[in-house]
Amino acid sequence: MSLGPSGRLPPKAPQVRFSVEPADVPPEKAARRMHLTLAQFEAVKDRLFLRGFPRPDIDTGMYDLEAIDAWRRRRHAALYDLTRELKPEQAPETRSLGDRLREAKEHRRHG
Repeated sequence: MSLGPSGRLPPKAPQVRFSVEPADVPPEKAARRMHLTLAQFEAVKDRLFLRGFPRPDIDTGMYDLEAIDAWRRRRHAALYDLTRELKPEQAPETRSLGDRLREAKEHRRHG
């Protein structure tokens, strides 16, 4: 093994590796979370969005698994004691992805 610039051996990688569970996932995994194929998910996602299903991140296109789980639980709020009202800032996004992209582009131009 060669010495590093400081004249010492470079540090060793840690022996223990920790797995990292993804929080944001691609559409295929969001579909799987709903027990759907990607094709089935694509066929119903617009209707799901109308019902408040979390939209993908505007920049990455990834879906937030925790938001999906929270949305699923809100469908049966009484079972999960989630009967409180959402604050306006917690309301699901209702603008289309196209609208949000146009707004982001305008903001970058003028912002």
